This record gives sequence, C-alpha cells and structure tokens, in this order.
Amino acid sequence: MPDNAAQLERQNAALTRQLLEWIATAPRTYDEALETWRSSCPRHTIWEDALEAGLIDARSASRLELTVAGRAFIRSGS
Repeated sequence: MPDNAAQLERQNAALTRQLLEWIATAPRTYDEALETWRSSCPRHTIWEDALEAGLIDARSASRLELTVAGRAFIRSGS
C-alpha cells in the first residue's frame, strides 16, 4: 500500500500504462477489459480513470482502442 499521495499517483500511472499496453497488444473487448481490470479497491480505479481521462475509446463493445491521448501516455513514460 502506498504511503502517500505521490506514491499512489506513481503506482496508478504504472498500472494505467500496463492497462493501455495490454489493450494495444491485441484486440480487446469491453467485457474482457471489465473482467480483467475491475477492482473493488476505491484507491485503484485504473479502468474508470483511463476512460474518464479519454485514454481509451470504448464506444464499441466489440473492440477497444487507444485514443491519441492513450498512445501519447504510453510514449511519454508517465
């Protein structure tokens, strides 16, 4: 468990990167992403945060895609 807000932010950025890379490596569906990335921990809302930040295009339930912002997030090393 992170000791402070900065550690939590770094941990969440790493998990967000992992989620985006997971989506980028193979075709993923909305249902598959929810099953794999759901969390009951209120401090780790990676899936929800990525959607809210506009990093993932989830308009099609049959295929998720990274947005321009999502691809930039991966390239930035955030």
